[in-house]
Amino acid sequence: MSFPLTLVTLAGSVALLLWGVRMVQTGVQRAFGARLRSVLGHTLQNRLKAFLAGAGVTAILQSSTATGLMITGFAAGGLVELVPALAVMLGANVGTTLIVQVLSFNVNEAAPALILVGVMMFQRASAGPRDFGRVLIGLGLILMALNQFVEVLSPYEHVPTLSQLLGAISTQPLLDVLLAAGLTWAVHSSVAVVLVIMSFAANGTVPLGAAFALVLGANLGTAINPVLEGATGDNPAARRVPLGNLVNRVIGVAVALVLLPHIGPWLAHLDRDSGRAVADFHTAFNLLLAVLFLPFLDPYAALLRRWLPARIDQADPSRPLYLDPAAREAPVVALGGAGREALRLADVLDSMLTGLHDAFERSDRRLIAETRRLDDVIDKLNRAIKAYITSLDAGALSDADHRRVREILAFATNMEQAADIVAKDLLGIVSKRLKRGLSFSESGQADLMQLLDRLLANVRAAASLFMTGDERAARLLASEKETFRSLEAAATEAHFERLRSGRIDTAETTALHLDALRYLKDVNAHLVAGAAYPLLESKGELLASRLRLDM
Repeated sequence: MSFPLTLVTLAGSVALLLWGVRMVQTGVQRAFGARLRSVLGHTLQNRLKAFLAGAGVTAILQSSTATGLMITGFAAGGLVELVPALAVMLGANVGTTLIVQVLSFNVNEAAPALILVGVMMFQRASAGPRDFGRVLIGLGLILMALNQFVEVLSPYEHVPTLSQLLGAISTQPLLDVLLAAGLTWAVHSSVAVVLVIMSFAANGTVPLGAAFALVLGANLGTAINPVLEGATGDNPAARRVPLGNLVNRVIGVAVALVLLPHIGPWLAHLDRDSGRAVADFHTAFNLLLAVLFLPFLDPYAALLRRWLPARIDQADPSRPLYLDPAAREAPVVALGGAGREALRLADVLDSMLTGLHDAFERSDRRLIAETRRLDDVIDKLNRAIKAYITSLDAGALSDADHRRVREILAFATNMEQAADIVAKDLLGIVSKRLKRGLSFSESGQADLMQLLDRLLANVRAAASLFMTGDERAARLLASEKETFRSLEAAATEAHFERLRSGRIDTAETTALHLDALRYLKDVNAHLVAGAAYPLLESKGELLASRLRLDM
């Protein structure tokens, strides 16, 4: 085989390996993505559990980069403390070695069977078997790519020019580290890069000492992606986790480089199989780094907080204003602050509905985008309120306090769900109408504006009711649910009447118009459920069912 053709074949093998890793990752994420996030979310209270969770999730995803981006997002959003987040990253670095350990054994003969079973499952109609079939196909492609590496490189292992080049590389461990780090950053997968290094080492193409240095570079490169892609915004605190992980990687790689001339020959004597020796070195490095850093995560986290202090943006609308941590000792004061914060949700929802009103009239793309971004503000405030309330000592709360907790949570949840409808559904209708160049009839537009104006009034009424707790106001707001139902029915009938009489140019807007009416009614239902129903229920003023008892 000519040398240019060999290069093409090697490049194809690399592409096949990366594609196989990608198929495994996407298959696992589609099948178990939500559950994996839930596992991380429920195990972040203890650093040991967080470490194990990071290792397990990464072993399933086959990507410490994916886990790193996930936990960086959690930490940036304030959903997890810094110490357990750093423990997850240490576990993720260990987890990425587990699949390498499995593939370091001679399992090439299983590739055709894995692909065959995977294709059969992928052709199933249901999503579960299809996703698992994707995982099996990806594993089969990985094994085939590794086997192809060995076959292609075998004839060249004694070529003088290649031997000289690799000999020069093997004398420059720092160059090996930088080369592997850059490649790992580029392909977003330390697993793929380490598997390539294993193949080169097993084939004798790369000296074992150089292979160890390349493994160190792969471990360094996998920490770069979360730094570049995981932290968003200009708050330095959001970059604590990825930078903390990168710093401990740099420290570990620097120390290992100094010790490599001494421990490299010893590791080579432990296992005559060079591929297995590379895999063992990869695992040992990450385990040792985790053992060294886990006991010192508290002072390390304190150092990161001083190095990257949180920036408080007074103009940030998603920043809580009234959730005072010191007030947790006095539940009455804490619940008062949480209630004031919940009222801000109604204010933001009011702004969203105002923006929606203007968007229906002007169909401005910039206005649509600005209004949709307000949903992120409500999401962040809602998460902060729930985290604050659930951190209160339940034993210190009276019955009245527990009732107020339920009222605040119901109000916040329903405001957030109403905002979701506005952002995803109602603004989606405006975007579709603008994209397709459609417009509602004057009568249809007037019906929508009437409901929107009434909805704005109800948002303000819900906020006032949440603050005052007046039973008469609660009854008035609850009656709006029936009023909205009647208005929607009348507007729907009027639309069909216009459609039958030909007083509108096209029926293309029918689905959009009727969906808009229904979504406006749904938003109003959340306002009633969030503000009126909890109060009326506590007063015993709600019926258990609207069905007639004699039925």
